Amino acid sequence: DTPFIAINMAAIPRELIESELFGYERGAFTGADKNSKGKFELADEGTLFLDEIGDMPVEAQTRLLRVLQDGCFTSVGGKRLIYTNVRIVTATHRNLSDMISDGLFREDLYYRLNVVPIFVPPLRERSDDIPLLINHFINQFTEKGVDKKTIDNGALIKLKNYLWPGNVRELENLIKRIIILTPQKIIDLETINLYLSKFESLNNKYVSTSLGASVEKHLNQYFDSHKN
Repeated sequence: DTPFIAINMAAIPRELIESELFGYERGAFTGADKNSKGKFELADEGTLFLDEIGDMPVEAQTRLLRVLQDGCFTSVGGKRLIYTNVRIVTATHRNLSDMISDGLFREDLYYRLNVVPIFVPPLRERSDDIPLLINHFINQFTEKGVDKKTIDNGALIKLKNYLWPGNVRELENLIKRIIILTPQKIIDLETINLYLSKFESLNNKYVSTSLGASVEKHLNQYFDSHKN
């Protein structure tokens, strides 16, 4: 019965993050022709979900920490203290510990947020979820009144053994494409091989490679091709 407000920090220009979170007063900046409530005020007594928290600029992290500590804030261009009581949930695909070492994420904010950590393992480490997800996506993408597709055992084994570097989104995309482009009602191993063959060798090759190693390999190939 309380608000749930979600905001993706990676999708907001850095100069607009504070006004999105804390709101702004009329005339606070060019284009601010009226007062606007921020996400903290809208989520009062509820939950504020900050997705991709690792992409939040350091200067905005400072204001966020102050709100978490004091329970109040001022809007951009405002002077009135606004009190808020929200549950904060954050998510990130980044390694925040490494970002702290690089000076890109505040250590005090990290420990303020990291009270109840939930690690979501990659899909390849929870293959028992795959049949459940496949059935969910088949139901989601099959029109009502149309006989839905089923998947045979050979195809299912293939999908459970695949490494899924793109995790659940990759599986969702695969099932959606098969439903749209394949006329037969049974999804068999031949169909799965047809859609996975182009990407399987490449994905499996790089799935355990770190970002740094991948970038280094790419740069070496680039400079070699252009004779340094």
